[in-house]
Amino acid sequence: MIVALAVGLALGIQAFIVKPYQIPSGSMIPTLEKGQRVLVNRLSHRLGGDPQIGDVIVFHPPVNAVPAEQARGDALPECAVGEHPDEPCPEAGTEMADTNFIKRVVAGPGDTLSIHDGHPVVNGVEAEEDFIRPCSGGNGCDLPEQITIPPDHYFMMGDNRGFSDDSRFWGPIPRDWMIGEAFATYWPPNRIGLL
Repeated sequence: MIVALAVGLALGIQAFIVKPYQIPSGSMIPTLEKGQRVLVNRLSHRLGGDPQIGDVIVFHPPVNAVPAEQARGDALPECAVGEHPDEPCPEAGTEMADTNFIKRVVAGPGDTLSIHDGHPVVNGVEAEEDFIRPCSGGNGCDLPEQITIPPDHYFMMGDNRGFSDDSRFWGPIPRDWMIGEAFATYWPPNRIGLL
């Protein structure tokens, strides 16, 4: 009886309060390394707390964001509303993928956004981000045309700006696709700490 109660309690905590996740790619380097493990608070956004710029969030991306080997044959991540070579993708698809991504919130509902040298320019102000890896002139480093983030949507970017498939390419995500905010790392031992 005690073992069953303990197992039930552990499963309940993971399902509704705090859940561990493993970082699947290098898109959040240097903040999070591939294979590193984080704890995600699943409760804060459910209780009315809105995601803030700078939060590191685990979420479901749109199906058009899922890499080719997981999705539709030879398809690549793409903007749901066609190609926009000089602007960030303004809209995500309407279908949520089953997989999980982890990225940083860089803009929220109603914000205007463009990208300069890999940095978000939100409401006309370029973000100061000394924690990211430089974009190095890759695809998506400079997107000078402004978009406006739709109501109840958030624009997500990886910290490894030159090597992250993120909202620049597949659009801002709806709030209800968010699983929770990553708040601490617990593996490997030399990387234990708060985010």
